[in-house]
Amino acid sequence: MDPHRGDYPPAVVRRPGATPAGLAGLLDLTPVEEGVFTAAPRSTVAGHAFGGAVAAQALLAAGRTVPAERAVHSIHGHFLRPGDVTAPTDFRVAPVRDGGSYTLRSVVAEQHGAAVFVLTASFQAPEEGWRHQLPQLDAPAPDELPPLEEAAATTDGPVRQWLDWLAERHAFDFRFVGELPRAAAARGETADPRQRFWLRSREPLPDKPLAHSCGVAYASDMLLLGAALAPHATTIRAPGVAAASLDHAVWFHQPARVDQWLFYDQESSWAGGGRTLCRGRIFDRSGRLVATVAQEGMVRRRPR
Repeated sequence: MDPHRGDYPPAVVRRPGATPAGLAGLLDLTPVEEGVFTAAPRSTVAGHAFGGAVAAQALLAAGRTVPAERAVHSIHGHFLRPGDVTAPTDFRVAPVRDGGSYTLRSVVAEQHGAAVFVLTASFQAPEEGWRHQLPQLDAPAPDELPPLEEAAATTDGPVRQWLDWLAERHAFDFRFVGELPRAAAARGETADPRQRFWLRSREPLPDKPLAHSCGVAYASDMLLLGAALAPHATTIRAPGVAAASLDHAVWFHQPARVDQWLFYDQESSWAGGGRTLCRGRIFDRSGRLVATVAQEGMVRRRPR
């Protein structure tokens, strides 16, 4: 499981104004031997790793073993244990299939001698086919929405703290559409299980499709599980809430640059039995649907 999500502050309040590590540094794996790569520790301060970061690195490791002309079209991952940001991570890639059109890889991320995350990634050779998409992009342009700093300046309390932390946690710009569900929760009110926002990396990435696919994998994990608690007037990390992601899937429909604006439309379609299902659609600014996301998570009441 990955109990440290990208949609709530950790127990320790982070230093205001700190600069988050960028994607380029995250996507720096060192080859150890054939099919094995290692990522350096991300911090000297103890804490759990962000699940999207581990997924992005696992996808990068898989892609390093696949011909460059084959692009990733899907990933399916399972979180097994919390990642440790102070420890290196080894990624062991196993070839599963090398077909005429598709290539499949399995990746195990290990820390302290134990698996923390497993991923299967499928890649496809270029191919033409029928095209359609539903739905269409329906959102104001990012430059019509306030930057995160301006949005934070209009609120206070835990919502302001969360917005400040969000800017510190991830090296992304954000533009939110409508009121945040956690703002309603702060007033003790319910909201629809939906979040909608624009995002982009604050730093440019190399002109390599795999790097941007890894960036999309990272972004796909941000805030998603938080949509599930909006109808219940609470948030992840609130007293009485236990939450963790269980598995995560992304289908990559067409290339997209993560250092240009992408729109993420998130919703939770179901909750029950201590679990929830969340889904997301990612569009580029021209309106192309570039990725679809699904995640099952644990959401439980716990004694206060």
